[in-house]
Amino acid sequence: MPRFAANLTYLFTEVPMLDRPDWAARCGFDGVEVLFPYDQPMAEWERALAGMPVALINTPPGDWASGDRGFAAVPGMELRFRDSFLRAADYATRLKAARLHVMAGVAKGPQAEQTYVENLTWALEQAPDLHLTLEPLNPDDMPGYFLNDYDDAARIIDDLGSPRVGLQFDIWHAARLHGDAGLVWQDHRHRISHIQIAGFPGRNEPGGGGFSLPDLCDAVDADGGTRWISAEYRPAKGTAQGLGWLTALKSRGALMIGG
Repeated sequence: MPRFAANLTYLFTEVPMLDRPDWAARCGFDGVEVLFPYDQPMAEWERALAGMPVALINTPPGDWASGDRGFAAVPGMELRFRDSFLRAADYATRLKAARLHVMAGVAKGPQAEQTYVENLTWALEQAPDLHLTLEPLNPDDMPGYFLNDYDDAARIIDDLGSPRVGLQFDIWHAARLHGDAGLVWQDHRHRISHIQIAGFPGRNEPGGGGFSLPDLCDAVDADGGTRWISAEYRPAKGTAQGLGWLTALKSRGALMIGG
């Protein structure tokens, strides 16, 4: 059976951040992920998690309100990236995060890709025990974001040639970028090391968009079950009231296929 993680940035927002791991556990999740855990000290996270696994965190984005979305691909911001990466690596190590998503930032062109590859190479050397992910993000949600194509991300991962760099497959972004998330999954399944799910087209509770979540679970099982499936969506109502999808997937009792 796949392991399911609750994205604490999106789910259980009815309570303070450090109360959310307990809510996630009581609602049936096996672990959690959090986009940016840096507003809370690690010691407080360790107490709040109480041993609950952390599937993924992101590198710090910088000043989000000013448009920062990370720095890995931004020429001239190499020192800023490296400082932020080391901070993220410290959190990921202490919290035993399975994956660290390296945010590329707002940039474009060949120089940005060269910067990205050089920074990723450096990051792999600095954190030899961490597994990194790259995630393409759609331009409607992330205008100007450097990594906005799954094929480009796959090419960069293949060029890096490290088993510690994987593709982060988000059904929402894959569908927005390429129209058919199922085809993206088929093309890149062997590169994918972390999965995020949401409903399409509303980004609410998972299901819809013609993507079979039971089939996804079966594929994860068939591949050894080492990848987390994380719920990163905006609950339509209260988080706990909308978790029928989790019960269904854990029991495989319903085919959640949309039109």
